[in-house]
Amino acid sequence: MSLSISIPIFFFFFYFFLASASSDSKTFIVHVQPDSKPSVFPTHKHWYESSLSSLTSDEPAPLIHTYNTVFHGFSAKLSPSQAQKLQSLPHVLALIPEQVRRLHTTRSPEFLGLRSTDTAGLLKESDFGSDLVIGVIDTGVWPERQSFNDHDLGPVPSKWKGQCVAGENFPASSCNRKLIGARYFCGGYESTNGKMNQTTEFRSPRDTDGHGTHTASIAAGRYVFPASTLGYAKGVAAGMAPKARLAAYKVCWNAGCYDSDILAAFDAAVADGCDVVSLSVGGVVVPYYLDAIAIGAFGASDAGVFVSASAGNGGPGGLTVTNVAPWVTTVGAGTIDRDFPADVKLGDGRIIPGMSVYGGPGLPPGRMFPLVYAGSEGGDGYSSSLCLEGSLDKSLVKNKIVVCDRGINSRAAKGEVVKKAGGVGMILANGVFDGEGLVADCHILPATAVAASTGDELRKYITAAAKSKSPPTATILFKGTRIRVKPAPVVASFSARGPNPEAPEILKPDVIAPGLNILAAWPDKVGPSGIPSDKRTTEFNILSGTSMACPHVSGLGALLKAAHPEWSPAAIRSALMTTAYTLDNRGETMLDESSGNTSTVMDFGAGHVHPQKAMDPGLVYDISSSDYVDFLCNSNYTTKNIQVVTRKVANCNGAKRAGHSGNLNYPSLSVVFQQYGKRKMSTHFIRTVTNVGDPKSVYQVTIRPPRGMSVTVQPEKLAFRRVGQKLNFLVRVQAREVKLSAGSSSMESGSIMWSDGKHTVTSPLVVTMQQPLV
Repeated sequence: MSLSISIPIFFFFFYFFLASASSDSKTFIVHVQPDSKPSVFPTHKHWYESSLSSLTSDEPAPLIHTYNTVFHGFSAKLSPSQAQKLQSLPHVLALIPEQVRRLHTTRSPEFLGLRSTDTAGLLKESDFGSDLVIGVIDTGVWPERQSFNDHDLGPVPSKWKGQCVAGENFPASSCNRKLIGARYFCGGYESTNGKMNQTTEFRSPRDTDGHGTHTASIAAGRYVFPASTLGYAKGVAAGMAPKARLAAYKVCWNAGCYDSDILAAFDAAVADGCDVVSLSVGGVVVPYYLDAIAIGAFGASDAGVFVSASAGNGGPGGLTVTNVAPWVTTVGAGTIDRDFPADVKLGDGRIIPGMSVYGGPGLPPGRMFPLVYAGSEGGDGYSSSLCLEGSLDKSLVKNKIVVCDRGINSRAAKGEVVKKAGGVGMILANGVFDGEGLVADCHILPATAVAASTGDELRKYITAAAKSKSPPTATILFKGTRIRVKPAPVVASFSARGPNPEAPEILKPDVIAPGLNILAAWPDKVGPSGIPSDKRTTEFNILSGTSMACPHVSGLGALLKAAHPEWSPAAIRSALMTTAYTLDNRGETMLDESSGNTSTVMDFGAGHVHPQKAMDPGLVYDISSSDYVDFLCNSNYTTKNIQVVTRKVANCNGAKRAGHSGNLNYPSLSVVFQQYGKRKMSTHFIRTVTNVGDPKSVYQVTIRPPRGMSVTVQPEKLAFRRVGQKLNFLVRVQAREVKLSAGSSSMESGSIMWSDGKHTVTSPLVVTMQQPLV
C-alpha cells in the first residue's frame, strides 16, 4: 500500500519543489552518511561547509543548522542547481525539502482521575514525575508564570545536559529548578523570511504567542490557586505531571514553524536529556523519509524518549490526521465535563444554546437588540458574511447584534470587525463543515458561538422576522461556568480523523485526551483573544485544539515513565491505548460532537486515556527500533529511504518473511482488503505481549468481531509464569465481499480483549473493505 502512495508523492514533492523554485533558493535538510567524514576535517561542520563551497564559485550557502543526535546532516538554503549537485555527492543520502508547520490551536486533571490528595495512584507512585524532563517544542515560554515555580522541588536531575540560553528579554536566570532548560531555533525561519521583526517577537525563548506557555503548563504546570480566565473556570490549575521538569524549545515564529528548526530542537532535546518530547504542531502528511517530524521523532524514540504529537485540527472529515508515524503517540481531542453556556434569546422567545468565555460588561439585562445577518447587509455578501476586515457597513450594523459565519479569519478577529463597525454583540455561526461543535473564545465584545444547525435557524428567523411587523431582535445570556456536564467526553468536532493517509495498517489517532476549552497558563502582553488590539491581561487562558490534548498525554507519559523507568516509549503508548475507554459518563459509546452521532475508532483510536488504569495495564505490546525497520521494509520503503528515517542500513529479507506491515506489534490491529472481485479474503496478525502485571497470571481472550467478519485467536489462553515474560498469539480475520461502488470503501470495527480477572487489555480491530476504481 505504501509503495503506491510514497513514490509518486516523493517525485511530485521533490521535483515540484525544485521546479517551482526556478531561480529562487529554498531550504533543504541534507542527510549525510554519518561515518563517511574524511579525517582531514576536524568536525562534521567543517566537512559540511566544504561540501557546500564545492557547489559553486560564488559565495557558498551558509549552514543553517547541523544535526548530530537524532539525525546526521545539516540544513542550508540552496538554489535548484546546488540542490541537484549536492544530491549527486556520494556521501549525501537525501535532500528533504523544508515544510512549514502550523500550531494545532483547570479541571482536566480531575476529570482524568488525577487528584493531588490521593494516597495511592499514578501521581503518588510517580512522585508527580519529579525527576522526569518534558521537552516542549513550541512557541517558547513565559517563565515568570506561577505554573513554572520551583517551590519544594529538588535539585536539577544530574543527567541533565541542557542549557538556559539567554536572549532578548530572557536572561539565563529565567530558568529555575522547574524550567530547567530553554533554547530557541530561528535559522530556518529567518533563512526563508529574512531577519525577524524584533518589535513583534523576541529573539529568545520568550513566548510572544501564548501557545507554548499554555501547552507547557498543561503537561507539567504546578498547582496554582486561584486560577481562572476572566472569571471563568475558577479553581486550581495543575498540569498532568506537576513536579516534572520542563525544557522549552522555541521553533514557532510569526510565519510558522520550520522543519529545519524543528529537527534542530529534536536534536537538542534528546542530547540534553529529555525523557518526553511534546509537539503540538503539524503539516501535510508525506512519506516518513520526507517528514522532518517523523525523522526527528524516530531518533528520539530510538534513544528511549517518548514522543507525543497532536493529531491536527482538520476534523471532522476523514483522512485528516497528521503526525502519523507509528513511533509517535498521536493524540486527538475530546471534551471534558465542563462548559461555558452563553445562550441567544430571540425576540420570539426561543433560546438558542451557545458557548463563550466573554468576560467584559454584558448586554443590559432585559433589553433586546436588533439582529442582523452580516451576509445580507451590503458588501459583496461573501466577505461580509464572514465579517472580514472592512466588509461591514457601519450604518447597517451600528447598535445591533451581528451574526457572522465561521471561516477565513480568526473567530476573535470577527468580533473586532463587528466592534469597529459599531455592533454591540456578535453571534458566531458554525458552517456545515464545523458541524455542531462549539469552541469558547475570550471575545472582545459580547459574543457567543452557535452550532451549524442553530445558525441556520437564526438566519431563517432573521429573514422571516424582517418580512413581518416584528423586526428580528436578540440578546446574549452569559451563564458562567457549568460542571458535571453530560455527555462527556465527546470527540471534539475539530479533532482530526483517520484513516491514516500514509499507512492505513496503523490506526491513527492512537488516543484522545482533553482538548476543548482547556484552562492553562498565559503570558503577559498577549491578550486572551490573541488579536493585537486586545490589551487585556490574564495569567490563565482557555484554548481549544489537539494542541491542548497532546501535552495531557505528554505529561501522562512522564508519570508512567517515572512509575515504570524500564518501560520503552512503545510500552508507555501501549499502556495508554489498551486501558483507554470508549464509553462516556452516561455509559454509552462516546458521541461525535460534529454530528451528535456515535463516534468510531477513526475518531478516537483506542479511546480516551485513563491514567490510573494505564499505570497497571497487565500486558504491553512492546516495539523495538528494529521492529520499526521491519515495518518500513514491509511498507515497500527502499533501503535508502529507511536509512534516511532510521540512520540504519536495513536488511529487509527477514522482514519480508515476517509477513506484512500490519504485523508491527502495535496495540491496535487494522487491515484493508482490496476486493478485486474476490468473494472471500483473509489475513493474519502476529502479536507479542509482555507481562508487566502479576508474576503468575492467566489471560483469557474475548473476541468482538467486526460485523460480518470471522475472527479467531490462537491460543485463546496465555499463561504467564513471571513478570517480563513474552508470549505470542495469532489473529486470523476472514471477510466476505460486500457491495460497494467503484472507488468506495466501508469500515467495520471490533476488538480483541485479554483479561486475567484483574486487568483488561483491549485492542481495537479495524477492517476496511475497498472497491478499486478499475
